[in-house]
Parts: sequence; structure tokens; C-alpha cells
Amino acid sequence: MAVEIRKISNRSGLKAFIQFANDLYKDCPNYCPPLWFDEMNTFDRKRNPVMEFSDYQLFMAYRDGKAVGRIAAIINSKANEAWKVKKVRFGWMDFIDDKEVSRALLDAVKQWGKERGMTSMNGPVGFTDWDHEGLLLEGYEYLAPLASLYNYPYYADHMDAYGLKKEADWIELQLTPTMPTERIHRMAGIVKERSHVRVDKVKSSRELVRKYGNTFMDVLDEAYQKLYNFQPMTERQKLYYRDMYFPILNFDFVTIIVNEKDEIVGVGLGMPDISDAVRKCGGKLFPFGWYHLLKAINAKKMDKFDLLLVAVRPDYQDKGINCIFFDDQLPYFMKYGIKEVETTSILETNMKNISQFQFLPNKQHKRRRAYVMDF
Repeated sequence: MAVEIRKISNRSGLKAFIQFANDLYKDCPNYCPPLWFDEMNTFDRKRNPVMEFSDYQLFMAYRDGKAVGRIAAIINSKANEAWKVKKVRFGWMDFIDDKEVSRALLDAVKQWGKERGMTSMNGPVGFTDWDHEGLLLEGYEYLAPLASLYNYPYYADHMDAYGLKKEADWIELQLTPTMPTERIHRMAGIVKERSHVRVDKVKSSRELVRKYGNTFMDVLDEAYQKLYNFQPMTERQKLYYRDMYFPILNFDFVTIIVNEKDEIVGVGLGMPDISDAVRKCGGKLFPFGWYHLLKAINAKKMDKFDLLLVAVRPDYQDKGINCIFFDDQLPYFMKYGIKEVETTSILETNMKNISQFQFLPNKQHKRRRAYVMDF
């Protein structure tokens, strides 16, 4: 029977959209389900501030009345304006191994974009860089952390068959923590003295906001402005992401670097790998998911750690600021017994970012890709 594409436009449909991926990957041990409330909030037109300048449409594919695929079509007008493009994005794309299904889903995105004046399609990406992005091409054998996408190997063949072409690749690294070496200590000391900076070890999100307001989010915005598909954050977005993520951080793993004017010039942060806890609860907080998540977040000993970001203000880049982050963080890695650190995605062309990990034993273990097609 032919593939039927349905538009999703209500809350029950959104729940089915989210649940589809969990069903598709129910027998895959490396998949990490998203947090249910996070997915619901992402597509909430009133709650998510990205909706002030974005539009989207969810689609699901059915055959014989059974769900066989899903996809989100997205237009981020601020990003399009910043990059001078007319892209419709596609994300949250999952499907059975059937090219008729993947083609129908991508056709739905293309048609929706054309009707709104778009001239190309791009994905898998989200509304912004804060969402999951990039099709996994290498590293299927590794567990997926909560912060990144996972997909079956057959997805790449479907992208190629549709005619999508590579636009950007990211790599991910697996690091082995060691005690800070004399070289790191010495370099960090030289950079601090030369650039007149220091580490301010704040203890909580409340202290961070009290001392620095929202300027740490400004640093992230400035640091990432040249990265792929970057969209300048609005003030409401900065507050949204701050209030969502910072209260759950263990501030031992937050490094704030400030200059002599007490301005933040660098931010580095990460968190325990909570993907096993998320797998146990299927991404749902209730009835007992909250217990597993809190236990993982507040753990005093952990094997794995997710390095979420290291951002340096543009006027302080190329000054060696990143070595201060490692000098500060490595003792905490040792204290908590961390054996393995996984980076988030790094553009393969971002050699500055990649080179900062020279301080630790590392290996590239994953690769992912964003595709593009003009029409």
C-alpha cells in the first residue's frame, strides 16, 4: 500500500510523533531517548522563544494505518537572514528502512518549504544549534549521550538516494582524563598573567547570575557566531536556555574565566553522562524517572562525562585561554573518578577547537553530517 503523509497539528499527534522514535529504537541498546518534557517544550509555540521568528510543521508517514516515519520541517528566519539563504530545515527524521517512506517524508518538507518561498533544504538539524543536529555516519557501536542524535546505519543510504549532498561534517572525540601535567600548569599560568585573566569558581547558577547577570550567555553567542547555521540568540532565548540547563549543573564542572574588569571572557562546562538513567526511565520523569536522573546528576563518582561546551570571547581567542579550562577541570575529573570524556560535535574544519584537546589522550570515534539540496 502507498505511503500516506499526515500533518501533525495537535497535542495527541505530537505525543505520537515523539513516541515513534522510541518505538523504532526499542531494541537498540545504544539509542538514548530524549527527555519527554524537553521534546514537548521544544514544539510548544508559546513556551519556546525560537517560535518568535520560526515556523514548523510536523509530518508522520503511515502505511496500512501503521506509523512508519516522522520528520519536522522548520524555517528559522533569523538564521536565514544571517546567512542570506532561503533554507527549509528538516530534523527529527526517523523512518523504517524503506526508501519510499524516506522519500515521501523529504518530499513533504520540500513542498512545505517551496510554498513558503524557500529554495533549498538542509538537515538533519533543529531550530537552532542548541537542538540535536547531524546524521551519525561513524560510531554506531558507541552509546549515544543525551546531547546527541543516534540513528541506524541505513539512514545515510537514504540521504544519498534522495540526492542530498554533504554540506558540513562534525566529529566527536573520546578523551581519557589524566592528572594535570606541569606543562598545562605552566601554560595556564603564563596565559593568566599575559592576558590578565583568572578563574572564578562560582558555586551555583544563582551566584553566577548575581555576579555576572546574563553575560555568560552573551559570551556563548559571540563565540559561536561564525559556526555552521548559527542564529544570534534573542534575550528571551538566552533566559530560556539559562533557566533550563544551568540549575541542574554541578558547578565543580563549570569554569568561568574573567578579565581584570570582571568581565566573563571564557566559559567551559559539562555534566555527568546521564544517558543510562534516561534509558532506564524512557525519557519520562514520572513516576520514578526523576529519581534516576537526580541520582545520575548528583553522583559523587562517575565513569563517563559529557563535555558540553568551551567558549571564548572572540577578542580573547588565540591567546591560549582553553588551557586554563583544562587546568581547572582535570583535578575534578580525577576527584570524581571519571575514566572517559565525550565531546559534543565539533566541525571538522574547526581546527582551533580540535587542537585544544591535544592536552589529553584522545581518539575520534564519531562523525556526523548535515546535508543540503537546492530545488
